[in-house]
Amino acid sequence: MKAQLLQMTTPDGPFTVIAQDGVVLSSGWTGNPGELTGQIHPSLRPGTLETVTGLGEISSAVEAFYAGDPAPAMGVPVRQVSGPFRAHAWDVLRLVRPGQPVTYTQYAELAGNPKAVRAAASACAFNAAALFVPCHRVIRTDGSLGGFRWGLPIKQSLLAREAA
Repeated sequence: MKAQLLQMTTPDGPFTVIAQDGVVLSSGWTGNPGELTGQIHPSLRPGTLETVTGLGEISSAVEAFYAGDPAPAMGVPVRQVSGPFRAHAWDVLRLVRPGQPVTYTQYAELAGNPKAVRAAASACAFNAAALFVPCHRVIRTDGSLGGFRWGLPIKQSLLAREAA
């Protein structure tokens, strides 16, 4: 199985996307594709990566995000595999509005199970498609950032960009 590898420069540093047929399999703020391939479910993991200079709608969505319009990223197709709660929780993340972060507790409620706060946090932790599935929009109840695979400075930058 062959996939495309796109590396872009953003104000938050290098941003890399692994996609197949216009669908994001994994993405994040790294210049090292190896940090992304392990996040892809084994049933979707590509055997080879072809470096490309653009990915149409995907590239445009990243550029739009950094130009101040986060909406196009929510329309980019993403493929992730997991159990029913986590898969649903990832879909719900795409409905959290930019500039209006939710707490992990609120996120669990939005995902349909108010008692599943740890499962909701786990959905964020195992999200392979950063930016396109905006786990950065989930914060702790006390207003602190919580965690973020790509580092808290990037999470803070993304939230500040969306709040502007």
